[in-house]
Amino acid sequence: MVPYRSVAIGLALSLCLATAWARTPARPGANLYIISPAHGETVTGPVHVRFGLQGMGVAPAGVDKPATGHHHLLIDVDELPPMDRPLPKDDRHRHFGGGQTETVLQLPPGRHTLQLILGDRNHVPHQPPLISEKVVIEVK
Repeated sequence: MVPYRSVAIGLALSLCLATAWARTPARPGANLYIISPAHGETVTGPVHVRFGLQGMGVAPAGVDKPATGHHHLLIDVDELPPMDRPLPKDDRHRHFGGGQTETVLQLPPGRHTLQLILGDRNHVPHQPPLISEKVVIEVK
């Protein structure tokens, strides 16, 4: 009897983990982009970054509403994180789980890259992932 119970518990846990990170569908034709600053722009700090999204809506993390997500800003990230699990959260991977559509960054002088990824209610990128073009700026 005990081996069956262990198998049942293992299967239940596997199903829970599989559904915890199930990919949320992106609406066809949706577009994620950085409104400002513009690619190639030279700016003085602090840097005001405005996020753009067409074809879907913005909702806070944790809100289960179809065709919505929230922004994650990648700063000076060369390689995209895995798209099948929650996005990392650190100084280079900023989460805007409150549904924010802009931010102000304190960046040191020099060249920087900015890129957006839309995350679902669990911070997992949609399927297919909505990723903006990378914007390169120079901070004076």
